[in-house]
Amino acid sequence: MSENASDEKKTSWGPGTATGIGSMPGGDAREAAKTVTGSLEALPYLPELPARGPGADMIGRTAGLLAELYAHVEPSGWRISDRPGRDTRRARSWLREDLDALEEFTQGYTGALKISAVGPWTLAAALELRNGEAAISDPGACRDLAASLAEGLRHHLAEVRRRVPGARPVLQLDEPSLTTVLTGSVRTASGYRTHRAVDRGVVEGALREVTAVAAGAEVVVHSCAPAVPFALLRRAGATGISFDLALLTEREEETIGEAVEGGTTLFVGAVPAVDGPLSDPAGSVMGVRTLWRRLGLSPGTLAESVVVTPACGLAGASPAYARAALAHCVRAARSLADNPE
Repeated sequence: MSENASDEKKTSWGPGTATGIGSMPGGDAREAAKTVTGSLEALPYLPELPARGPGADMIGRTAGLLAELYAHVEPSGWRISDRPGRDTRRARSWLREDLDALEEFTQGYTGALKISAVGPWTLAAALELRNGEAAISDPGACRDLAASLAEGLRHHLAEVRRRVPGARPVLQLDEPSLTTVLTGSVRTASGYRTHRAVDRGVVEGALREVTAVAAGAEVVVHSCAPAVPFALLRRAGATGISFDLALLTEREEETIGEAVEGGTTLFVGAVPAVDGPLSDPAGSVMGVRTLWRRLGLSPGTLAESVVVTPACGLAGASPAYARAALAHCVRAARSLADNPE
């Protein structure tokens, strides 16, 4: 990366930063908010607690954010409804509880604050229409979902700014199903066929509509699936891309180099998201240093171009491991700043 490109890079956090992906174990909103805000000084986030059940899961939580669209739980998953019901009310109630806890532990906070929601294409692949097929099967339904999500996120961002006046919101869109949408691998309700691939231009357009609600703030798109479409996400307005380092292949390296050169921040999932032994912090990000050398990027840009995260959400970890993993990410990010070579 040229010195000019490096100088132009501006984020709401400094070099050597770590954060989490979104989910945390357990069901105690105050404990989760306390852990996240206590561990991550530069880039805390609003935790998600899916262990509480339907409505706290990533699809249900985002369904509760939608504007003038509603969903309820069926045995097969979340299905679009005509009106808000018990499941929508539960999802919104849990989100308010999470926001209350975050507000309590961010009194006087100034700085970046990350909130997350499921992106339009993972939502379209997961939400069922009234006939039981995924919304991805209906282009009109996909357009309606993207518009509803954009409006719902606009209100959500305003609420976060109201509750934490010193916050500079960072919007994360979770898109783990994006690759299957692009490759035509989303299964039909019967399981015997797959829905046809969605045109890349259509995918990019819907993502651009949703990222636009951030109004100049950073937008991170997260996927812990293989084959993350880096170039498409950048064109759609993502200023950061979050991925699992262990799933990266040589095929993606060139587009990663171009992304870094263009000022995109890499949210690198370098720390395991489930219980297990943790290596030394510097060892956890050795793969990032190796990638930098292979791409011929300046070591001096490493700490400002990379945010260290767990490989995915921490919902499947024990509370003790989740705390240890976030602390480990912080130390690993610091090691990139202290010793980028």
